[in-house]
Amino acid sequence: MMMSKPVFLNSIPDLFEHINIHEHKHISFHHHLRNGDDVINRVLSIYEAYNVKDIHLHPSAIFPSYHRILSLIKRGQITDITTSYINGDVGEYISEYGLKGNLLMTSHGTRARGIIEGKESINIAYLAVPTVDQNGNGTGTIGPSRCGSLGYAVADSEHADIVVLITDNIVDETLINPQIDGRHVDYVITVESIGDPKGIVSGITQLTTNPIGVKIAHTAATILTSLSSMKSGFSYQSGAGGISLKVTDYLRQYMETSNIKAQFFSGGITAYHVNMLTEGLVEELYDVQCFDLRAVESISQYEHHHAISASKYANPQDDTRVIKALDFVILGATEIDVNFNCNVTTDSFNTIIGGSGGHHDVAEEANVTIVVSPLIKGRIPIVKDRVTTITTPGQHIDIFVTERGVAINPNREDLINELSQTNINLLPIDTLKNIAENYTGKPKEIGQSHEPIGYILDRDYNRIDTLYKKKG
Repeated sequence: MMMSKPVFLNSIPDLFEHINIHEHKHISFHHHLRNGDDVINRVLSIYEAYNVKDIHLHPSAIFPSYHRILSLIKRGQITDITTSYINGDVGEYISEYGLKGNLLMTSHGTRARGIIEGKESINIAYLAVPTVDQNGNGTGTIGPSRCGSLGYAVADSEHADIVVLITDNIVDETLINPQIDGRHVDYVITVESIGDPKGIVSGITQLTTNPIGVKIAHTAATILTSLSSMKSGFSYQSGAGGISLKVTDYLRQYMETSNIKAQFFSGGITAYHVNMLTEGLVEELYDVQCFDLRAVESISQYEHHHAISASKYANPQDDTRVIKALDFVILGATEIDVNFNCNVTTDSFNTIIGGSGGHHDVAEEANVTIVVSPLIKGRIPIVKDRVTTITTPGQHIDIFVTERGVAINPNREDLINELSQTNINLLPIDTLKNIAENYTGKPKEIGQSHEPIGYILDRDYNRIDTLYKKKG
C-alpha cells in the first residue's frame, strides 16, 4: 500500500481510522533506540486494548524495556515472534512457557534478506524515526531523539505492505540523503516523544579494566598484529563488549606506532571507532547501528562515517555487502564447544539471553574470526562438549582466546602455521576445557525438555538448532 504522498496523523490511534487493526497481523519494529524506545510499547498497548489476536511480531531485537510484548504474550495475543535478539523478561518467559506458535531467531543479515525476498512478510512496519520531512523522508541523524543509523529499519520501510513512521520532529525542508525514502511511506504519525536516546547506551560500551579481560584483549591484539595480513588497508569489526573494545584500543596503539591505516571498520560503531576515524587511523566507518551517543553525533558530522542498511551490511544475497570484504572480527561468546560451535543465544541453563545479531553474519564472512572470553564465567566453564544452543557453527570460528591459552580451529592450518612461530600459548580446545574443569569440576548436566519452543536459522533459512523449553 504505497501512496504518492504519506498521510500525516496526530496520534497513533488515528491510524486505525484508516486501516483495520485486526486485518494486519505481521507487524515489525526496529531497535535503534534500544532501551530508550517508547514506540513499541505505545503501539502494542493499542493492540492489547483492541484485543487483536494471532499477532506475528517481527522486531529486529527485543530489549528489557519492551514490557508490552510480554503482556500480549501472556494474553495469548502474540503467538509468533521472528527476531535476531531477545534480552530480558520476554526471553525468560518464552524459555519457561514457550509461545502459542513459534520463535524463529535469525541473524541481522538474514532478517534483511528475508524481508527483501518476501520470506519474512510484514503487513505493517511501525518505525520510530527521529526526524521526518513533509514528503515522508526520514533520518536518525538529527532531531531531539536522534539515534544515528537506522540500518535495521530500511528493509522494513521498503518492503512492508504498510509503512508507518512515528516521529517527534517534523521539518519543512527536504532532507538530504534520507535513510528512509518517503516514496515507500504510507503514514507519518507525530507524537510528543519517541523515547529517550540515552537509552541506546546499555552499559556495554566501556573498555574492560578487569585483569583477566585485559589479558585476553592483549593476547587477541598480539594475534592480530602477528598476522601477515595485518597491514595498511585492512578491515576490522569488533563488538561493543568490554574485552572486544579493549582489543580495539590495543590495536589502535599498534597502528599509531607502526603507521598502519585501516580501510574501514564496520558494524555497530562506538566512540572508540569514531576517535580512530578522527585521528586518521581508519578511512571509513560503515555503521548499521550507533552504540553510543558519540557515534550518534559523529554520523551527522563526518562524511566518512556512513549509515548503512542491514542489507548493505550483511545480507548474503547483497553483492555489495560490506562484510564481504571484512578481514578481522572480534566476537564474544556465552559458550563454545570442542567443535568451535558458539552460543550467544542462551545461557547454560537454557534461558534465552541474546541472539545472533550480526554474530553469525560476520563470523561466516570475515577472513579471521576471533572469539574472546574468560575460560570460566560465574564458576561455569565456557568450553562444553556441546553448547546449549548453536548460534554460529564452528566452521566459521577460527581462533578462541582465553586468559589460559589460545585454541585455533584445526581447519585453519594457515593460522596454526603462522602463529606457531610466535610466543602465543597455543593449546587444543579440549585442553582448555580440561584446564577449566580442573578448577570447577565437571559441571552437572542441566538437561532440557524435549518440547521445542523455536528454532535458530542460518543465513539460508536452514535450521541450525532447536530451542527447547526449560526443564521443569
